[in-house]
Amino acid sequence: MPATESLRIEREGAIVRVTLNRPEVRNAFNDTVVAELTATFEALSRDDTLRAVVLAAEGKAFCAGADLNWMKAMAGYSWDENHADAARLAQMLWTLYRCPVPVIARVQGDVYAGGVGLVAACDIVVAVDMAGFCLSEAKLGLLPATIGPYVVRALGEQASRRYFVTAERFSAAQAHRLGLVHELATAESLDETVNALTASLLANGPMAVRACKRLVQDVAHSAIDATLRDETARRIADIRASPEGRDGVQSFLNKGKPGWVA
Repeated sequence: MPATESLRIEREGAIVRVTLNRPEVRNAFNDTVVAELTATFEALSRDDTLRAVVLAAEGKAFCAGADLNWMKAMAGYSWDENHADAARLAQMLWTLYRCPVPVIARVQGDVYAGGVGLVAACDIVVAVDMAGFCLSEAKLGLLPATIGPYVVRALGEQASRRYFVTAERFSAAQAHRLGLVHELATAESLDETVNALTASLLANGPMAVRACKRLVQDVAHSAIDATLRDETARRIADIRASPEGRDGVQSFLNKGKPGWVA
């Protein structure tokens, strides 16, 4: 794993926990955070033994968006410099989104601006019931462009039409109703809820979980045409014929445990 200043990375078995560790600035983004998250998730994506990632944060806020000092620097950027800077953020979000294994966001506090994009790029989101969310860019005369593709997919088009333009704060309960958050928890039950989800992932076939994640991303916005129908038939044939698929089916039929279950 790459060395990091702004992240704490811990491994327990097949689960890696990546923790934003800048509580003094509410875990806001800067160039270092973006570069370290990109490098970390690139490394995790190459790890065939990995089963899941938990993305967490220290302190009262999960992520407050852009660091103020970073924003001050950007104020003097040319168009080309702004484009390059935004492209690095877009690449970071893509790297997280395309991580082969599920990424669970453990949201222990407020989430603003780019932080909402970070959460939306995760596969499963567990948030404390007192957390607040805000797509605050329009208040600064900006727009949530690089995070937009992930937020619109997670929050939904109609809700995004509202919260992008109003920059209102909305509650964890509202985020849950809209689908951005999968599970609400109290501060005391947050880790228990996250641990239950990771246990569910570990009970499933490792390659099947990876294939399921990729399947959703690949078919969600595709036309159900002959090409897609054939592609999905090929994917199930591939996994049925694989050692893991054969082991799983035979274990089920014989009322035994597959090889991936300890």
